[in-house]
Amino acid sequence: MVGMIKKEDVEKVRAAADLYDIVSATVTLKPSGTGTFVGLCPFHDEKTGSFNVRPSLGVWHCFGCGLGGDVFKYVEQSENIDFREAVELLADKYHIELHYENSGNGPSRENTGSKRTRLLEACEEAQRFFVSQILTKEALPARKLLGGRNFSQADCERFGCGYAPQGWDNLVRHLASKGFTQKEILDAGLARQGQRGIYDYFRGRVTWPIRDSTGRTLGFGARKLYEDDQIAAKYINTPDTQLYRKTQVLYGIDLAKSAIVKKRQVVIVEGYTDVMAMHLAGIDTAIATCGTAFGAEHAKIVRRLIADDSLGAVQLVGPLKVKDQPLSSRIVFTFDGDAAGQKAALHAFGLDSAFLSQTFVAVADDNLDPCDLRIERGNEAVRSLIARAKPLYDFVIDAAISRFDLTYTPGQVGAMKAVAPLVAQIRDRSLWDAYARKSAGRIGVDLEVMRREVMNARRQMHVRDEDAYAPKRRFERDEPRVEPGTNPYANPATRKALERRDAAEQAYFKIDDAVFIAEQQFMAVLIQVPRAIDRTMFGQLTIEHFMTSVFRTLFQAIAAAGGLPSDDTPQGLWMHNLTKAGGPMLNQVINELAVMPLPLPGGDGGNGAQPPQSNVPGGVGGGAAAVQLRPATPEEQRYATELLTRLLDMGFMRQIGLAKRRMAQLPDGEEKITLLGQITRMETARKDLQAQIYGNTVG
Repeated sequence: MVGMIKKEDVEKVRAAADLYDIVSATVTLKPSGTGTFVGLCPFHDEKTGSFNVRPSLGVWHCFGCGLGGDVFKYVEQSENIDFREAVELLADKYHIELHYENSGNGPSRENTGSKRTRLLEACEEAQRFFVSQILTKEALPARKLLGGRNFSQADCERFGCGYAPQGWDNLVRHLASKGFTQKEILDAGLARQGQRGIYDYFRGRVTWPIRDSTGRTLGFGARKLYEDDQIAAKYINTPDTQLYRKTQVLYGIDLAKSAIVKKRQVVIVEGYTDVMAMHLAGIDTAIATCGTAFGAEHAKIVRRLIADDSLGAVQLVGPLKVKDQPLSSRIVFTFDGDAAGQKAALHAFGLDSAFLSQTFVAVADDNLDPCDLRIERGNEAVRSLIARAKPLYDFVIDAAISRFDLTYTPGQVGAMKAVAPLVAQIRDRSLWDAYARKSAGRIGVDLEVMRREVMNARRQMHVRDEDAYAPKRRFERDEPRVEPGTNPYANPATRKALERRDAAEQAYFKIDDAVFIAEQQFMAVLIQVPRAIDRTMFGQLTIEHFMTSVFRTLFQAIAAAGGLPSDDTPQGLWMHNLTKAGGPMLNQVINELAVMPLPLPGGDGGNGAQPPQSNVPGGVGGGAAAVQLRPATPEEQRYATELLTRLLDMGFMRQIGLAKRRMAQLPDGEEKITLLGQITRMETARKDLQAQIYGNTVG
């Protein structure tokens, strides 16, 4: 049995881990106040960003679904792995050697890594093997195919093209020689189980590595080369594995990500060679799905990269102008112009309204795909294809109308009957009305007749009316889709979203008062900048100084964590100790307070206009949490002292009030005189506190 990772190694990884870098690999983050960055949550579908990251504290939190935590929790959630695997994955990324407590029940875990890490290593080794084979004599058909598509050797190296040899177990034997077990090779989707052992899944094919946005190889796509191939399919992909999910991977995303973020544009093509052709022609935002149609999960990935929240909470929908770019923001599909392409375009209608309002379609003359277009007409033709793209709705509706002869009345009626169900599927109420008007004018029929046809079709298809251009609420009311026999709230994000919606929409316990605000602000300062807290004044606080139940409990958790941390405590360790002491009940509270904006000038990241720089000596990462708690600024110290004074002052007030009520109930005598003396001393102490902080007294 493998022992636990030593605590000091966990803290080394925590200090080195660059939370900003890790999150921004899949989420476009924008500055939002002092040291905080905001983006669209990767764990639930949303249109307006509520996902907050505080790199200097090593904390993230989503106000939409309620999930949050430190860098390890983010990796656990995003990679669907446990805590130890998250530590090991980050240790591999930052080249930190881990040591394990020997349990005494089995061999130590040296040089093995986590299962997920091993699968990633197996895929990377497979990629190196395939690339090494592309120049062999046997790979001549592969080189001819790529060369015939106008791809040079340098182009193939850029895109990682390789060759899987024809033998049954070439890759299996190679990986085994590198120390990989049969189970690891099978689990990575690189082999299949046969009656006589395992054998290569990819044989006699050109290969392309399918990577995530950080460049890690998750699987492969491969094209058939030989007629005697026992797998009839022209293209095959890695089967779904722990690493690879065909509904969540996009070929070329590693190459296109930065350009997509910058240009707010993505071009979705249908094949690997199309992606290559697009990039070589200058369309560096091209990506492709892998063995499946573009779906809702792919849309989430794209939306997180191109989302525009430049006006804050205002939801921006539709093609938007992008600074220094000739084209507006858009998602461009390159469909064929034939029936199959039109069917694919109709399939895209199932995506959400906000996404579709930015969706365009590009179809080349003669229905050439981008790769063939580049071969026949050059790079300029490929660029022109994307520049001439038309909105998805226009493409589908125009294709339907073009089938009819509008010279005659029966043709007009036929076109109207064909177009009405298409317009009816446009869920946004403003857009469908606009397209009904546009279609009626083109066909030559009365607008009211067209509207009536569309309304009838909407009723028959039970189309839900939406307003894609309306500002989105933080807590969406959309219910999760329920499959028979499944629990729709098994996903923690879905469950927390409902819990938070219930809390937000209740009317029997609303909090908006000065006492709550003072306690909340104090706890936020204590968590974010503990060195701003005066230790002497903090020592006077008790649980009775807090009225709000959650902050009373949090105060006890702080005591359980050891009270105020020492100045040399690592930032990540302070957050870890506090979260551990608070337990599951307080984790979300601590995360929210850690990313909550404070009414102060920048103290931990300047004005927040740029990604954070390394706080780790030697520059381990751009957003790693500071090794030690950073010193407080004078403004932070003054604000913390002001909040502490309010809490202590309220504490005096409550004690004085309680004592006076008790004194009023006592008969004259020694006990009453003693109590009066206590009240006098408390009133004096309260006035001294106010004079010390405010320079005057009250009352």
